[in-house]
Amino acid sequence: MTPAYRNRSLAWALLSGVLFTVLAVLVNRDRAPLDGFDVEGRRLEDWADDSAFLVDALRVIEVAFGTIGMTILTVLLVLALVVRRQRWAALLTAVVMAGTSLATTGLKTWLGRDRPDWQDTLGLHENFSFPSGHASSSAAFAAILIMLLVLFVRRTSLRRLGIGLTVAWWLLVCFDRLLLGRHYPTDVIGGTLLALTVFFLALAFIDPRPRSTAANSEPLPEVYASERRLAVILNPIKVEDVGQFRTVVAEMARESGWSEPTWQYTTIEDPGTGMAERAAVSGADLVMVCGGDGTVREVCAELAGTGIPVGIIPAGTGNLLARNLEIPLYLRSAIDVALNGQDRAIDLVNVGGDHIEDTHFMVMAGMGFDAAIMEGVNEDIKKKIGWVAYVISGLKSLMFPAIRVEIQIDDEEPTVHRARTVLVGNVGFLQAGMPLLPDAAIDDGVLDVVILHPKKFLSWIPLAVRVLRKSQTVDELIDRRTGARVRIKASADTPRQLDGDSIGVGRELWMECVHGRLLVRVPR
Repeated sequence: MTPAYRNRSLAWALLSGVLFTVLAVLVNRDRAPLDGFDVEGRRLEDWADDSAFLVDALRVIEVAFGTIGMTILTVLLVLALVVRRQRWAALLTAVVMAGTSLATTGLKTWLGRDRPDWQDTLGLHENFSFPSGHASSSAAFAAILIMLLVLFVRRTSLRRLGIGLTVAWWLLVCFDRLLLGRHYPTDVIGGTLLALTVFFLALAFIDPRPRSTAANSEPLPEVYASERRLAVILNPIKVEDVGQFRTVVAEMARESGWSEPTWQYTTIEDPGTGMAERAAVSGADLVMVCGGDGTVREVCAELAGTGIPVGIIPAGTGNLLARNLEIPLYLRSAIDVALNGQDRAIDLVNVGGDHIEDTHFMVMAGMGFDAAIMEGVNEDIKKKIGWVAYVISGLKSLMFPAIRVEIQIDDEEPTVHRARTVLVGNVGFLQAGMPLLPDAAIDDGVLDVVILHPKKFLSWIPLAVRVLRKSQTVDELIDRRTGARVRIKASADTPRQLDGDSIGVGRELWMECVHGRLLVRVPR
């Protein structure tokens, strides 16, 4: 944590703390300046009383986000953060919520302000009023959620939506207290200011960001001496602020002992191949690539066999290669892994077919339903809502017609199947951790093939259950094969995809796994 970061948090804590103190003095001594403002709470309660349905809804909100409800939400959030290995964010959440609760209870007792005499009679609150416990706990939780959204949600539209919904929820809880007459308006404002004071104070001493690999690990021994020349290939549309991204990379590279990075940007005409070639020719000791699966595929294919390690900074929608290599999606953590991680030799897959030039893939190839999903994704929707666009396209393509396919594994005799989709994977997991090819490994020199044939719409349900359970049962619904070479021939023109990018329709794909062809940086 930098001194500037801590000082900024302390300054906000001081500001909100001073405002809370001033408000606490005013409401408990000479309240004249605020009497008129607080009386407005009575008008709100009178207005709500005219609607029995509204009062019932307000009571549900009161119970749902009371002490028990907020405790449950806090525990669930802390557990979720721990499971996702965000232990510092989990610690901050626990400290802020516990500290806010204790401070609220203590100040209520010390200040001893009585409740409004117009509060709703059902469930009458007889303890003290200032500051509002509902307001303080919801404000603290909202501040934590906004912090997490800013840290971990990369897509601007989704982040703004999340922040908007969080603020709306906090306002709903605050107005619930006023409409039921449980609190004066100043109680609600006081609770919010108290929560912000605790939040910023905790933030000054607990940094929720993931920790650096370099900070927690011994340096790896160098097999050979290098000048530690760093080249960065960036798809500029995949980061919000290119200047800020460059600054972060340069600072972290300098701290880790790397040279000032050289920069190259991908274009529509060249999604990464030419940039990777120039980086290799210039003598780079590490090439960092930031972009989606398509950009990563192009760069990795060009650097395969050169011995130059590739550091992957996932910035796309799928990021399947990064997920399967356990590279963190948080930008700073991914940069840290690229600079300080260890090299791992992984497989590359040569691929060809009718109407396409010979190329490569890193993650998986497919013919049928899965490729129809990629082909049907609306790019404008994808830019706004990310991976949800694939769900929408998947629902539209769910009953993609079954096709007759002939599959040959290595030198075995071809077998004929009916299938809605055939997937050939170099990795095992899809979006959201779906274990479609649970036995696949990216460095075993073998390709895993899965043939899916749900005959009816409802057949997708048992198929999904079996996939999630990692069932080894093989039948007409799910069939599996493995081999170093795979050839697929379809009886009709069929959509095809490589690493989530549509490559158009065709009748044939052939694939060959090249064992240990590429070096990538992975977490230690």
